[in-house]
Order: sequence, then structure tokens, then C-alpha cells
Amino acid sequence: MTLAAKLYPILKPLLFRMDAERAHVWTTWLMRVAHAFRLIGSEAPTEAKAVDVFGLRFPNVLGLAAGMDKSAACVDAWGAVGFGFVEVGTLTPRPQPGNPRPRLFRLPEQEALINRMGFNNPGIDAAVRRLEKRRTKAIVGVNIGKNFDTPNDTAQNDYLYCLKAAYSVADYIAVNISSPNTKGLRDLQGEDAIRRLVGALRQEQGRLGFEHGRRVPVLVKIAPDLSEIQIEALARVFNELAVDGIIATNTTIAREAVAGHPLAEQAGGLSGAPVTKCSTEVIRAFRELLRPSSPIIGVGGIMCGADACEKLDAGAALVQVYSGLVYRGPALVGEVLDAVARRG
Repeated sequence: MTLAAKLYPILKPLLFRMDAERAHVWTTWLMRVAHAFRLIGSEAPTEAKAVDVFGLRFPNVLGLAAGMDKSAACVDAWGAVGFGFVEVGTLTPRPQPGNPRPRLFRLPEQEALINRMGFNNPGIDAAVRRLEKRRTKAIVGVNIGKNFDTPNDTAQNDYLYCLKAAYSVADYIAVNISSPNTKGLRDLQGEDAIRRLVGALRQEQGRLGFEHGRRVPVLVKIAPDLSEIQIEALARVFNELAVDGIIATNTTIAREAVAGHPLAEQAGGLSGAPVTKCSTEVIRAFRELLRPSSPIIGVGGIMCGADACEKLDAGAALVQVYSGLVYRGPALVGEVLDAVARRG
């Protein structure tokens, strides 16, 4: 067991006595300090295999989902814990504080979180400056979104700005149109809206690829709260536009799995164990509809190694964790990678 994995059970009771967002801030700070003093090193299990996806070589299949490192402040430390890739953000053109606090809640009985953070971040340009100094060998994805006060009619401009700003430092770029915490954002998942947005991004991606001499994959992150008709419509657009891949899924607005909990009616996206099954079902549905050359990153409720393997079996090429890391700590990294290695 790694040092980080050994320490987390000791620190977890203290962190869980804190407000959830304060604990998040403290965790990020502790990660940076531990890495600076070389208390965590390259800790990925030796049996972890590199995988080639999106034209990139990932050191292993496990990534850190967007939301944990919103400002790209801790990328080297997360890579040192053993993640094969780290996705930062969501980042917007202008800095923004996000929604009023409290905005992050734990539901320990269900191993779940509810958040309505609202894309709090320092702005894409500040994050890019940090990423220019990174040293990790892990793949780094940059998750981009629109500012809260940007109307959907002009949201395309925000995404294009972020794409251009992040292109030189990102290994891949994730387009977030599925957070429930920015008013109207999920409307961009409509067939016509997504066709216009992704079409514009694909065109700019081609121009930037020529300018920079390298092609950075652009992925789309989708919600779990999609009907069969919506999934078919999105898959149709993604196939028409030859999207590089998708990330499935974001948090859910459904509450059936936590009904009766005192915090169940808090506004925001629900993540963790209650999302495991629906996220996997969405992955399976998209894998059947998408062209083979559009891989899927599976995320949502991975709380153990078996959960990760189920998403891979459903058609994901890579997987990500967030809420599981809050409840299990860095031990989850080794457990997932061990389970994937045994899966073969």
C-alpha cells in the first residue's frame, strides 16, 4: 500500500468533520505539500499497462475526473499518486466565484455527493500558465465551459476562446455541456444546439492543429439524464461530425436513489454510488451507437475496482474517479488498477 493510501484513513475523520468544500481545499493543499516534500512519488502499480486512446499513450486507464482540481493547481501531485491522466477544470474564459456557499454536500450513508459549485475557477488563462509548468508524465485534459452570464446564443464564443487558450498545453480538451449547475447549460445538448457548437469547435480544432503542428482531441462530456431518443440524437450528431470521443457521464439531477435523506432535495448534481448503474447504462448505449473510432471515457460512481471493470466491459476505453476518491482515498487508485490488470 502506498504512503498516500496509508495516510488517508487517518486524515479522513478530520476531513469529514470539516465542511465538505473546506475539506476539498485542504486536501488539495495537502497534496501539493506532500508532493513538494516528495512524500508521494510515482506510485502506480508496476503491472499497470499503458493504453493508446485518442492517438495518445496513457500510462494507465485510470484518470482523475474534472471537478477535483478545478484550477490546475495540483496536477503533478495527482500524477504522482498513480493516475494515468488528470482532467482539470471546468475552466471558463473569465474567472468566476461560482454559486453561493454552501454548495457541496456529503451523503455518507449513500457514498454520494451533491454539488452546485457553478464552475468556480480562476479563468482559463491562469490555469494555462500553471499547466505550462507541469512536470507530470500523466496525460492532462482540460475541461472547458461557458461563463454563467454568457447566454446560450453566444456560448459558442466562450468555448472557442477556451479551446484556443488551452490548445498549446492540453493533451485533450473536454467540452462540458452537461453540468446541471450553470443555468441553461444542458440545453446545449439539444440536437441542433450541439451540432452548431461541436461543428464550430471541430472547425477551430482543425485550424489550431495546422497552426500548432499537432492535433489535440476534443471530447464532449454528457449527462446521465438522457432519454433513449436524446442518446440517439446525440450519437447521430457525434457520428456526423466525427467527434473524437465522449465522456459519460456527468452528475445526475435524479434523486430516487437518495430519497428520504435530509440532503436529498439540495439543488445540484448527485454523484457517487447512486450514479454507478445509470452511468454504465449510458456508456453501453452510446458504445452501441457511436462509430468505433470514437472512444468513451467512463465516469460516474466508480467506488471500487469492480465498478471500473463494469464500465470497461460496457464499452469505455478509459475510466475516471472523483466521488469514490473522497470516500476511499488514494487506495482506490491501486485497487482499480489491480482489478483492471486482473481483468486482462
